[in-house]
Amino acid sequence: MSSTNGQVIRCKAAVAWEAGKPLVIEEVEVAPPQKMEVRVKILFTSLCHTDVYFWEAKGQNPVFPRILGHEAGGVVESVGEGVTDLQPGDHVLPVFTGECKECAHCKSEESNMCDLLRINTDRGVMLHDQKSRFSINGKPIFHFVGTSTFSEYTVVHVGCLAKINPLAPLDKVCVLSCGISTGLGATLNVAQPKKGSSVAVFGLGAVGLAAAEGARIAGASRIIGVDLNANRFELAKKFGVTEFVNPKDYKKPVQEVIAELTNGGVDRSVECTGHIDAMISAFECVHDGWGVAVLVGVPHKDAVFKTSPMNLLNERTLKGTFFGNYKPRSDIPSVVEKYMNKELELEKFITHEVPFSEINKAFELMLKGEGLRCIIHMDA
Repeated sequence: MSSTNGQVIRCKAAVAWEAGKPLVIEEVEVAPPQKMEVRVKILFTSLCHTDVYFWEAKGQNPVFPRILGHEAGGVVESVGEGVTDLQPGDHVLPVFTGECKECAHCKSEESNMCDLLRINTDRGVMLHDQKSRFSINGKPIFHFVGTSTFSEYTVVHVGCLAKINPLAPLDKVCVLSCGISTGLGATLNVAQPKKGSSVAVFGLGAVGLAAAEGARIAGASRIIGVDLNANRFELAKKFGVTEFVNPKDYKKPVQEVIAELTNGGVDRSVECTGHIDAMISAFECVHDGWGVAVLVGVPHKDAVFKTSPMNLLNERTLKGTFFGNYKPRSDIPSVVEKYMNKELELEKFITHEVPFSEINKAFELMLKGEGLRCIIHMDA
C-alpha cells in the first residue's frame, strides 16, 4: 500500500453531476491526506436514504458535482500529518459525524454531538484547508458529509473513522456506519426498554427495524410495529416485531389504538419516519408515569411539534437522538463486536447486492421502496 503514499491516486468514483440525474462512473484524482486526514480504500459501501435525499436535492442546497455515499467499510491506505490512532492496513468504518475527543461534547459522557465534526450537509470540502481532495482534470468535485464513499479511494478526517476488528466482514458491518446504528442505539442507549416491556416502533424501514432489533436484544416482550405499508409486517417479524398496527385501518388516532392495546400505553416508543404526526403519536402513545418516547426521524424544517403540556406533567418523557447516541470512534467498535459475538444480526438487513458499475440500480431499488440495504461491491 505504501507505494501510493504521498501520491495522487487515480481511481473510479460515481459522480453526481446534477440533482436527480444518474451517477456517472468517472476516473477521479484523489489527493493525499493532509493534516489529521486519512485516505481510505473503500471495499464495500451501501446506499442509505440520506444519499438519495441529497441526490434529489429537493429540500436543501444543491451542491454539485459531488461524490455521495456515507455507509461503508474500508482499509486505511495512508495517513496525514498528526494522525496517530490509525495506520495503513487498519480496517475502518467512515461515519458522517465525528469525534474529535477534545470538545465539550466529546468530553461529556452524555453527548455524541462533536463541535468540530458534527454533520454538515452543505460543506463539500475538507476542514483543514477548505479544499476538496477530489478532482477531474483539475476541476474540484465536492465531498459529502465528510465521507464520500462512492469512490474507490476517499479522504476522511481521522475523527470520522471508527477502527474496527479486522476479522469483521466489511460487506456486513459496513451498514453499521449509519442507519442501523442509528435505530439500534435509539432503543438500546436512549429508550432503554426493560426486559419484558412493551415497545412501539413507528416506521419499519431499515432504521425502524434496527430499533426493533434493539428492542429484541433488550428483551422486550411486545414490539408493536406501526407503518402505513402492510407489506412490511412479514419482514418485520424477523426483527422481533410481534404486532402490527396500520393507522389507515382505524378511524381514531393511532395513539388511542395503541393505548387500548396496551392497557394505557407502551413503556417505550421509537419514531423513525420524521413525519410530525407520527412523532406526536409516538409521544402520546406511551404510558403515563414512566413512558419514554424517542424521536429519530428528521422532520421537515418548518414542522412544529404540538401536544398538551399535561402529557409531560403526567410523567411521560420525550427524548431526541442523533446517530443513536453513539460516539463514532469510542462506541462503534463495540457495536461491531455485538455482531461478531452473534448478539446482533446484520444479514437480514442486507436484501440486495450490486457491483459498483451498477450503482444506479441501488438508487432504483430504494426509489421503488424495495428491500432494506443494498451492498455495493467496489471491486466488482
